[in-house]
Amino acid sequence: MHVTGYSYPWDVGADFVDRVQDLGVDEVAVAVSYHSARAATPWSPHGTSVVARHAAFYRPVRDCWGALRPAAPDWVDSPDSAGDALRALAAAGIPTAAWLVLTHNSLLGTEFPEFAVRNCFGERYPWALCPAHEAVREFAVRLTGQALAELDVRSVVLEACGQLGAIHQHQHEKTDAVWSPAAARLLSVCCCAACTAGWAERGVAAQTGRDLLRGEVRRLIAEGEIGTTEDRLPLEVREVLLAGRQATTDRLRHAVREQIGAGRRVVLHGSTDPWATGALPGLTPSAAQEVDAVVLPCWNPGAETVATVAAAAGELPDAVDIGGYVTAVGPEIADIAKYVQQLRDAGADELHLYHLGLAGPARWPELRRAVEQAHQPRKPARPVS
Repeated sequence: MHVTGYSYPWDVGADFVDRVQDLGVDEVAVAVSYHSARAATPWSPHGTSVVARHAAFYRPVRDCWGALRPAAPDWVDSPDSAGDALRALAAAGIPTAAWLVLTHNSLLGTEFPEFAVRNCFGERYPWALCPAHEAVREFAVRLTGQALAELDVRSVVLEACGQLGAIHQHQHEKTDAVWSPAAARLLSVCCCAACTAGWAERGVAAQTGRDLLRGEVRRLIAEGEIGTTEDRLPLEVREVLLAGRQATTDRLRHAVREQIGAGRRVVLHGSTDPWATGALPGLTPSAAQEVDAVVLPCWNPGAETVATVAAAAGELPDAVDIGGYVTAVGPEIADIAKYVQQLRDAGADELHLYHLGLAGPARWPELRRAVEQAHQPRKPARPVS
């Protein structure tokens, strides 16, 4: 398995380079555009965390933007901290990837609410820019171009290349264990003007769609079954809603892919659940035709996740590599080496390891075991699609 380790610009220093070389990852992905976060810095001699108060662009913010303009971070010393990090890694002979978060931007979603995802109750999700808007797609394309300007990276990792939805770690989150999967799915359907115009083109009037969604959400909430996974929307309406979302996701990805151009690997974070929203949104039927690798969410170890990777290995084209996104941060994985082996034997071609900066000295042996296991040969052959 090819191993990509993830990091933030502030993680990368001389000691980091030495650790990564010793760890033996095949590539390091550095966040160039990233959402707000409070990131632990367990390796730092100066403090315990970096507070990124808002979404930011870690390259120079030049005078080339439209209304949607990313903010520069004042919590790093350099106006090109991501560029500095990527160049330092390359100088040490470590292959690099630019890690881009596209539509997750609470700062811009708050400043420009007309471009934010809007649910069937009219509530806006400021953390989620809706890719149905041309201005959002243009922002993503410009961000991609500016992120890669004057940099020689081998890969581009696309996160949030689609729509975010209702489920989101937002400040002190108080919606956990309230919405069932079915309710969360319907609350994640964007009902902004651009999305509802797409419904109308497919035969569902905006008000009709919103009314059906509200009614079904209220029914699911009233029943109160937290484990409910199915809704009662008419099939033809459900198909229109999904088709509209997939069409705008395709337009976003295609435009960004064209901006990246040839000569770099394009790695797409995505989910095999077509309704999924968030950092790894649902793959569309054409997604695999435009990228070199698809990275699936594998943070929760177990038979279900392994089965998802195996199913993807059997369904996606052989030319597309399948990555497993695995975290060594947190208590979820008791035996990370065994889990990586299971993912590899299920058909995963790549390990995407989270996170080279957040995982401190006590976790480093787990990262080492994960990398060593990933570099072992796969036992069964990958199923033929």
